[in-house]
Amino acid sequence: MTMSQEQIRDYCKTYLEATACQFLEKSPYHVTVKLSPQADKELTNRPYYWGFVERMGIEPETMSFCFIFDPEKHRALEDASAAPSAGHTDPVLDRHFGAVRPLPVLGPGRIQREEITFGSPRLKQIFAAARQGGRQVYLFENPGHLQRRTLLSAAYEPWLGVQYKLEFCCDVKREELHFLGISLQNGMVDDAFANRLKGKDLIPRLPENVHITPTGLALPVARERLEKLITSRLEDADSAWADAAQERLEEELLLIDSYYRDLLQDPDEERQLAFREQYEARKAEIRWQYEPRIVVSALGSGIFHLRSSL
Repeated sequence: MTMSQEQIRDYCKTYLEATACQFLEKSPYHVTVKLSPQADKELTNRPYYWGFVERMGIEPETMSFCFIFDPEKHRALEDASAAPSAGHTDPVLDRHFGAVRPLPVLGPGRIQREEITFGSPRLKQIFAAARQGGRQVYLFENPGHLQRRTLLSAAYEPWLGVQYKLEFCCDVKREELHFLGISLQNGMVDDAFANRLKGKDLIPRLPENVHITPTGLALPVARERLEKLITSRLEDADSAWADAAQERLEEELLLIDSYYRDLLQDPDEERQLAFREQYEARKAEIRWQYEPRIVVSALGSGIFHLRSSL
């Protein structure tokens, strides 16, 4: 798997916008930002600095970066923008030393430059931060520009959405993803919540001229209802795969028994003890590999505020 330069740029911009970074400059080939406190903590690896800031209660000074997605085109853009300013240097210095490039700004205002490519350490760091931060989200449906000019405020309904991964494990493995949603207003369950979100523009901030309807269902109760739905699905699922896996497990255990039967009768007590340890270890390995089991995990969850259909 790989990503184009445009995909990398769009992914990074989405992360920077979601973490409320301040955009100083951008083009199709780069973006210059002053990191938000959240992004600075996730990307700059300055735990001692942030520990000091939080202990002292002082205003933090976050770092600034110029992330470059297409080095060649960005360099050409820089050269083109620098050319008209060449005549604004000091004429006295020019006669003696030639045109002098301005010195870089040092200290807190310094802007670090990094080229972001697929596989680069910084992009991997952004991926990791996005995965960690994306496990729980709090999003709003974007109503569009027309809503700002309407007289009536739009009603938004809060939903709890959870994506579950079901792993059917034995000597072979099968996985299923179930994205379930439940309305925190009336308790209605949507077992295909991804379809409800499909095509919607979701943003991390409350839009203008909208209001959130009151919730009638507490989060722990909503989570319990979704977990019960997953449990009922598992109870109703076809268990033929587990029966077949159990048969293969019994066959493998019989083979191990036949192999170690005579070895476990060795007259030498030390060798017999060693064979016994091997036998038990091998049985444990086979059980772990073949024994059917189901593992349920929540990959991510969020509160989604969607325009009410009522």
